[in-house]
Amino acid sequence: MVPFFAFPSEIRRVIYTTHAVESVNAPLRKIIKTRGHFRTDDAANKLIWLALRNIAADWGKAAHRWQTAMNQFAILYEGRFDAVG
Repeated sequence: MVPFFAFPSEIRRVIYTTHAVESVNAPLRKIIKTRGHFRTDDAANKLIWLALRNIAADWGKAAHRWQTAMNQFAILYEGRFDAVG
């Protein structure tokens, strides 16, 4: 835990976030809750697979405040990390 606090706050915000996890969990909970029950395990697996496929279609966007964190990484690890953009 101590090495985590050695990073600047901009980097800690990007590293320690539950938003990415919740962006997957919330839609899955919603779909399962509205469906109620499943006739077979296979039906549940299919529904979850389709939901994950739709959720993954939105991935690929940069994390919030990633540019600031990249600049901090470039300062901390000069020569090992190049800030882009």
